[in-house]
Amino acid sequence: MNAVSAVIPTYERWDLLERLMESLGRQTRPFDRIIVVDNGSTDGSAQSARERGAQVLELGRNAGFAAAVNRGIEAADTEYVAVLNNDVELEPEWLERALEELVREGGWFAVGKLLRHGARDVIDGTFDAVSRSGCAWRCGEGRSDGPVWNEPREIAAAPLTAALFRRELFDRVGLLDERFESYLEDVDFGIRCAAAGLKGRYVPEAVAWHRGSATFGAWGREKVRRIARNQVWIAAKHFPPRWWRLAWPALVGQLLWGGVALRHGAGLAYCRGKLEGLWGWRRMRRTMEPVSQGLFENGERLIRDLQRATGFDWYWKCYFALT
Repeated sequence: MNAVSAVIPTYERWDLLERLMESLGRQTRPFDRIIVVDNGSTDGSAQSARERGAQVLELGRNAGFAAAVNRGIEAADTEYVAVLNNDVELEPEWLERALEELVREGGWFAVGKLLRHGARDVIDGTFDAVSRSGCAWRCGEGRSDGPVWNEPREIAAAPLTAALFRRELFDRVGLLDERFESYLEDVDFGIRCAAAGLKGRYVPEAVAWHRGSATFGAWGREKVRRIARNQVWIAAKHFPPRWWRLAWPALVGQLLWGGVALRHGAGLAYCRGKLEGLWGWRRMRRTMEPVSQGLFENGERLIRDLQRATGFDWYWKCYFALT
């Protein structure tokens, strides 16, 4: 009853994987299955996971985060599935708290509070919200922990850093879109869930610690390229048929994000990503799953309210001033 599998995509960094596995072993409500999906690691990650009792799926190549998660979900035969990055560590009550909330409230997924590793009072993330620009905010990122982030609430989108899902959700909405590879694939999935009216829960008592950007670095060129491309593809896939109504906020939001990338020395990677995104626009548009403009407006309203309550970032302050 209420069996849970953990799906862990991993690539290299066996040291991070071992820390995560150790935290899984300390859970007050143990996982029933642990499935590690190895994206072609050469550092012994697969063997390390096996030695700790995990089932290991070896893909033999780096197929991308989304593909690895999908193979793990396909292999899971439990009622619930937790998707966990290899660079997180769970507090002992993480699964117990998240599962308890889902069973009690009847949501389709649950996320907890992610704190930044090495900074015990800094939020790394909570839940996602996407604006009319196609750009998303991982709500709370970089903020000091406080009352705003300690209230349970209904949410529309779950970051796949550490999240618990009803397995049936993937049968209803589909698996992750592997064209995104990594970054914003969870935003795409969240939009699809919200469009289907399938909501989740934010459970602040379910705490995890995140090292963050362990593969590509916080502003690594490959990460920036993929995010820049996938921002365009979010718009191509989900903007309504009269998409030009959102053209101005999309232009403002995505150009402003480029300014942030440039400030971090990743301007060229940003430009490459945008060119790739535009090159793939028609292909993504042919398989579009458009949602109402209201869905993006609701996400933007949530971002504005949370920014107002906790202090505006430079990016969002400029975005709201211009749109």
